[in-house]
Amino acid sequence: MAEELNLSNLKPAQARKNRKRIGRGLGSGKGRYSGRGIKGQKSRSGSNKMRPGFEGGQNPIYMRLAKQRGGSKDAMPVGPHRTSTIPLNVAALEERFDAGAEVTLEALVEKGLIRNTRTDVKLLGQGDLSKKLSITVHAASATAREKVEAAGGSLTLLREPKVRRPKRRPEGSRPAQAEEVEPETEEAEETNEPQAEAEAGPEAEAEAEEGEES
Repeated sequence: MAEELNLSNLKPAQARKNRKRIGRGLGSGKGRYSGRGIKGQKSRSGSNKMRPGFEGGQNPIYMRLAKQRGGSKDAMPVGPHRTSTIPLNVAALEERFDAGAEVTLEALVEKGLIRNTRTDVKLLGQGDLSKKLSITVHAASATAREKVEAAGGSLTLLREPKVRRPKRRPEGSRPAQAEEVEPETEEAEETNEPQAEAEAGPEAEAEAEEGEES
């Protein structure tokens, strides 16, 4: 017969391990510095609050190591703030699903094509697709969309496609436009004639008079 449970016979599920108490004198074996060493940041109180990977302020190893290819925001995940996408080709849908089936994230998990529904799925166009399927994924390439529609199926996106804006050129890089010079009118020529005569001076007038006498 099982013993009745009461406060007098309560026991832990697992035997408790006796921990060596630190800082109880030199004779205890864990006195003086209490296993913290001599001085330094890790010997102070609050040193257990340092985040993982902290190296005292120097460039940590996860930033010193080489990154994956691609420097744009659409590249493969490099850090904790990047998003990832699971690629899924139409050839896998041709193999796992029957004609007329609805391809959802839950159906992909059941077929073993993805592990869970927490990560975005992008449909790619590698392979052939001859079955009519109703596909619901987060994103799809242009080739995949063409093959799905050519087979008579439909494609629904859970996220709106990103519209890439054209890059703006800096103002200094634009070629300078040549200024158009307006041709001088006849009025301007007439106004310039008296100025030219005035600049010639009395010497030009004397030469003109000698020419008339001859």
